[in-house]
Amino acid sequence: MSQSVARAAHVLRLVAERPQSLSEIATALDVHKSTALRMLQTLVAEGFARQGSDGLYVLGFGLIALVGNSLDRMEVRSVARPHLTALVDQYGHTVHLAQLVDDEIRYVDKIDGRGPVSMGSRVGATVDLHTAGVAKAILASVDDATRRRLERHITFQRYTSTTIVTPERLGEELAVTRARGWAEDDGEKEDYINCVALPIFDGRGQVCASMSITALRAVASLDDLRRLVPAFRQVSESISRELGWRA
Repeated sequence: MSQSVARAAHVLRLVAERPQSLSEIATALDVHKSTALRMLQTLVAEGFARQGSDGLYVLGFGLIALVGNSLDRMEVRSVARPHLTALVDQYGHTVHLAQLVDDEIRYVDKIDGRGPVSMGSRVGATVDLHTAGVAKAILASVDDATRRRLERHITFQRYTSTTIVTPERLGEELAVTRARGWAEDDGEKEDYINCVALPIFDGRGQVCASMSITALRAVASLDDLRRLVPAFRQVSESISRELGWRA
């Protein structure tokens, strides 16, 4: 990769994380301010970055549009979107769609529920494999070789008192998930949030994605969500059938 392309990519990562000043970007790139300014001017002209009224640089709307167009072309996302929207309309909870991409599981769609608090998950972010329901739903459904490969990336970092922190405990949880057909997140990343998640299968009968229904504990307990699993399962199976899956 050429130095200029590498620097431009670095700048985009920086402004995607948070607004950045010219000085901060120049320092991160280890270049003079004039060099950083020329690069920023090019990115702004192409719509990949923009400068706010406070003088700080953020992602440009042109790049956001490109990402949106790419996501819309992803078959699973385009098929699942109307089903997930209907779920939010009916139950009011936040829904996520996650997809297995190479050796990572990433959020590819999210529709916020009607609750007063916006959850920190975001489209494009990787999923914690030992905490997230969407990850467990996929891990419990892939073949053994794929699961072992994915599990090599797990840190087992503890976030809350219910976080799974050992491979043995995760194995037990995946066995339960496989047997009952859905996964759970019992406040394992954020102790005020819980969810249930179900796998989505493609025309080969292989898991390709998963969906979760997430709620604040104060709005819906895990038991509340469990009682709705039959309705949620109908949605995951409808998405799977549209992708060519046959039960």
